[in-house]
Amino acid sequence: MSFFTKLKDRLFRSSDKIGDGLEALVAEGADEAAVPEVPELPAEVSAPEAPAVVKPVVQPISPPEPEAAPKPGILGRMFGRVADEPRRVLDDAMLESLEEMLIQADMGVDTAVRVTANIAEGRFGRKISTPELRAALATEVARIMGPVARPMPIYPKKPQVVLVVGVNGSGKTTTIGKLASQFKAAGKTVVIAAGDTFRAAAVEQLQIWGQRAGVPVMTAPEGSDPASLAFDAMTRAEAEGADLLMIDTAGRLQNRQDLMEELAKIVRVIRKKDPTAPHNTLLVLDATTGQNALMQVEIFRKIADVSGLVMTKLDGTAKGGVLVALADKFGLPIHAIGVGEQIDDLSPFDPDEFARALVGLDT
Repeated sequence: MSFFTKLKDRLFRSSDKIGDGLEALVAEGADEAAVPEVPELPAEVSAPEAPAVVKPVVQPISPPEPEAAPKPGILGRMFGRVADEPRRVLDDAMLESLEEMLIQADMGVDTAVRVTANIAEGRFGRKISTPELRAALATEVARIMGPVARPMPIYPKKPQVVLVVGVNGSGKTTTIGKLASQFKAAGKTVVIAAGDTFRAAAVEQLQIWGQRAGVPVMTAPEGSDPASLAFDAMTRAEAEGADLLMIDTAGRLQNRQDLMEELAKIVRVIRKKDPTAPHNTLLVLDATTGQNALMQVEIFRKIADVSGLVMTKLDGTAKGGVLVALADKFGLPIHAIGVGEQIDDLSPFDPDEFARALVGLDT
């Protein structure tokens, strides 16, 4: 099964998904432009007499029987079906409803207004079908997402330090395991540091993922200083000539100042060992948090200089529009998206596939 198929099958299972919403939006006003009925004459008014029919001097010759129309080909049948589809005039009312739908899908007010305006350009006042509306929306989404769809850069520096941050439950641990597996499959040597020393369960979970990926995991006793573990992990990675060092961190809530300061300390200690580190700071975001993801980006950018995003749990929400809002507002690279718990359920972000899955289009 291709990743697009997984994405389309698992993305937006809720009944208010964008694809269904577009269909309902077109159908809602599809019959508003019906042909008006001809009024009947009042009962007391007599209809005028029909003029007398004058017979022609020469009897016209009957035209030949028309030949049977040829059976339409594939294109003909396709366009015939399109002609039969419900269509609605793209007017102010429809644009307002479309804008509201995109906002409810967590696309954000500014992005929803801009996308809707671009769709209206050249189409306003014309009748539009659901497939045409889907295609127009997919084009606009892909246009926004295209510039940010970039894989995580790999540098010649050894070890390349990858710091992974995010709030509790965002999927950091599973993301680290999946990325480590992919890097190893690409021929890279990887070391993982279990920097969430506050929760024993987090360390155990990361060890399980390390076993699955065949990657060593460095740990420290519960309650240890995570910055010290990060320093020791860098020393080991350098001694072993590892290509990448991936450092997990505790799930920090942006309203916990003490935890955010601890994250800033990890960054300072890492830079004492290597002033250019961390070379990548990945912020893992949970798609189900909706617009709260924008605030998380703002906070973590100040603390840890976020260089790229990974979006998880797209299979658990009907509001994947937040990814469009993030791209439109911050322009940070989106390296990967996840739609499941399996080790291969993390894929490089493809803007066209995402846009088509978002609006319910096939490949």
